[in-house]
Amino acid sequence: MRLRRWFTAASLAAALQAETLRVPLGLDAYVPAPEANVLTREIVELGRTLFFFKGLSRDGTLSCGGCHVPEKAFTDGKPVAVGVRGQISARRTPPILNRAWGKSFFWDGRAATLEDQVLQPVLNPKEMDLPLGEIVPRVRANESIGARMQAVFGRPAEREDVARALASYVRSILAGDSPYDRYIAGDRAALSGQQQLGLKLFRGKANCVACHVGANLTDEAFHNTGAGWRNGVLSDQGQANGAFKTPGLREVARVAPYMHDGSLATLEEVVDFYDKGGRENPNLDSEMRQLNLTADEKRALIEFLKSLSGKVSEGWPGAR
Repeated sequence: MRLRRWFTAASLAAALQAETLRVPLGLDAYVPAPEANVLTREIVELGRTLFFFKGLSRDGTLSCGGCHVPEKAFTDGKPVAVGVRGQISARRTPPILNRAWGKSFFWDGRAATLEDQVLQPVLNPKEMDLPLGEIVPRVRANESIGARMQAVFGRPAEREDVARALASYVRSILAGDSPYDRYIAGDRAALSGQQQLGLKLFRGKANCVACHVGANLTDEAFHNTGAGWRNGVLSDQGQANGAFKTPGLREVARVAPYMHDGSLATLEEVVDFYDKGGRENPNLDSEMRQLNLTADEKRALIEFLKSLSGKVSEGWPGAR
């Protein structure tokens, strides 16, 4: 008797990923993607090429990878983003690690999917500043990229194809296999005694887990910590009334400065900020309160945060 196996697009994608994507320790083995944009080697690597293609900026000087730098855990180390012609944005370039599991995107959550998100920096006048109508001509005019787009999508490049490829590459950017992950997996020597104390504080007295939860250490929600307030005035509306998205904490020691506006330069400053209960304002999140951490507890918490740095991978394994 012959048995027939039926696969949905999602289950087939999961089977392919099990053989090819190297998902690091600490993450779900299946990297989610919409059925209309299943991850494949060809689309991920095409997206990688587009990610570093400076032709997607108006003056040809900046690519997505110019702000999301692989060597800097896919951020740029600057307080706020700097676009073409030296234009300054109001917010920091966020790391884009493990965004395949994201529920919304940007500090204010204005994009619902990665496919919605990836072209917005290209169009933003303060970032890459490329007019909407120029995206397709720029891509088609590049002989190599144009040919690859035709091969992958079966037609000359269209704007939605560019978005699908870029989104697929971003989904391949994965961070995990940190000392913290190894500790959770049972290696009790992976964290020092001080880091274990920091983990206990993270889960208890410091109450970090009120927002930083799950495999990516973020609730994917929006909170008002007071970071958007200056001298009693709301300086940035954020998602609403000064609320900003909880950033994931993987590789956090490598992605300074911190907060949506890069206003805190070090982890020490971040811990002090939360120890004081954030910055008072009419819409302060209910979880924000003074922590009264001792100097030793602050140091332990910082050492634990450093243990969240592990391995970062991107693109399709073995493709280059």
